[in-house]
Amino acid sequence: MKLREHTMKLSDKTLTLLKNFSSINQSILFKQGSSLRTISVMKNILAEATIEEDLPTDFGIYDLNQFLNGLGLHHSPDLDFENQGHVVIREGKSRTKYFFADPNVIVTPPDKEITLPTEDVSFELSTSQLDKLLKAAAIYQLPDLAVVGGDGVVKIVVRDKKNDTSNDFSIVVGETESVFSFNFKVENIKIVPGTYDVVVSQKLLSRFTCRDYDLKYFIALEPDSTFG
Repeated sequence: MKLREHTMKLSDKTLTLLKNFSSINQSILFKQGSSLRTISVMKNILAEATIEEDLPTDFGIYDLNQFLNGLGLHHSPDLDFENQGHVVIREGKSRTKYFFADPNVIVTPPDKEITLPTEDVSFELSTSQLDKLLKAAAIYQLPDLAVVGGDGVVKIVVRDKKNDTSNDFSIVVGETESVFSFNFKVENIKIVPGTYDVVVSQKLLSRFTCRDYDLKYFIALEPDSTFG
């Protein structure tokens, strides 16, 4: 059965992305088409993805987590965008009328495409490496993640940079001739599990490109990062 043009379903893959996006910013402005973008309120994490669905209209959701939990009341609901101002979520005899938010109350990404000012260090980060780093940060309660170059290798270290005697955990991810320390906050590494091609600019910006989804994150570095 072909759904009418203003009616659609959301795939599991898209729901996974939206759950992740809700951890970056609780609100989101959906744009007509198949591009999803969000930015954190602090403007230090930006995520953009291309989804398989084609959204029929622009609409704002203030509490994305609540919206997703509401979808979870149904098994595989249809979303009907026929009316302005709200969406009707329906399946069988159940239906939810969910009202859109005013776009002006949502922090949204800039329209222009983001690019890295320079590309100074690049490496691959696998799902298992990322998982171990974030687990180690949780176990040892470490707030900082650093991409460190020295002694010919690039390694990722989770640590507490303010404490000389803090526990740390590191994984070697590549080789380099350079010396650098690119610092991130662990709490800013809000990315979907997967394998990533990571590129870091000494101008305090990084790009994580996912191999499993059509998905990119731009994450700001901490200002005390050093290169050379």
